[in-house]
This record gives sequence, structure tokens and C-alpha cells, in this order.
Amino acid sequence: MSTLQDKYSSVISAAQSAEISNLQIQEQDGILYVSGSATSTAAKDTVWNALGAIDSTYSASDINIDVQVSGLSAGASLTVATDESNLNIRQEPSTEAAVVGKAAKGASVTLIEQTSDDWWKVKTDDGQEGYAYSRYLKA
Repeated sequence: MSTLQDKYSSVISAAQSAEISNLQIQEQDGILYVSGSATSTAAKDTVWNALGAIDSTYSASDINIDVQVSGLSAGASLTVATDESNLNIRQEPSTEAAVVGKAAKGASVTLIEQTSDDWWKVKTDDGQEGYAYSRYLKA
């Protein structure tokens, strides 16, 4: 087992226990890639929470988690699941991008596109469109 697989063994176990289908774990160029399909947002969260226990800022550059929730399609209603604050809706899929709107904790937004694993394009109830960090969205 590689040192990256040792370092992130709890993330790998979480992915295995969450029954992520098509689970793939591979290492390339010093980065551990974990990918697959989750049957629910709860299963996806299990994997992210395991990473959060090791890396609370989610800033590690040696792991890439690409776990998509299968069955979510454009038009799906999502709930904002931030800890306390509002969710920023951004112009581009990046934390550096301008904030074009906000959605309150518990508010509903509509999925436009699962742009990437981290950023989903959404539309708020008042019609504001932009990108939100998918970790804070629940189906």
C-alpha cells in the first residue's frame, strides 16, 4: 500500500463502507484519485466527512475526490446545507470569483448543471444563477 493510501486510508474505508459504486482508487503523479457514484448525498458526504476529519480546510493537493451523486438531473431541487452562514453563489466555479448572490441555510435552489464534482450551477428562487460549492447542497 502506498503512503498516500495510508494517509487517506480512512477516506478509502469511508468510500468502501458508503457503497460507492464503480469505486476507483488510483495514484498518479503524487495524487490519490478516489472516484465513483454515490446512491445518495449522504453516501457522498461520508467520503467528504472522512477527508474533513484529516484535512478540515479541504486544501490538500494530494487527493482528488470525484464522487458524483447518480440520478441528479437538471431541474432537481436542492437544499442549502451550510453550517450556519449563507451559501455564496458565484459568477464562475471558483472561490476567487465574484459573489453574485446568496442562498440562506435551508433555502431551496434549482440545479442547472453538475458542472464538476465541486461546483454546481444553480438558480435561486429569485432567479439568480451562478455556481455554488456542491458540498453545501443536498438533494
